[in-house]
Amino acid sequence: MSLLRNTFSSVRIFFAGIWLVLRIILEYFGIISDGNDRTTGIKDLREEYKKANYK
Repeated sequence: MSLLRNTFSSVRIFFAGIWLVLRIILEYFGIISDGNDRTTGIKDLREEYKKANYK
C-alpha cells in the first residue's frame, strides 16, 4: 500500500511541475493571464520583446 501511495504522490508532483511550466509559457506569450502580471514581470518581458523588434 505504501508503494502505491508513494507512486501516486510522485505522479502528482510530476504533473504539477509540467502544469507550472506550461502556465509560465502560456503567460509569457499572452495566451493566458492570471491578472498578476506586474508581480511576475511577464507583461514587461512581452513588451520588451515587442520593442526589440526582432526579425
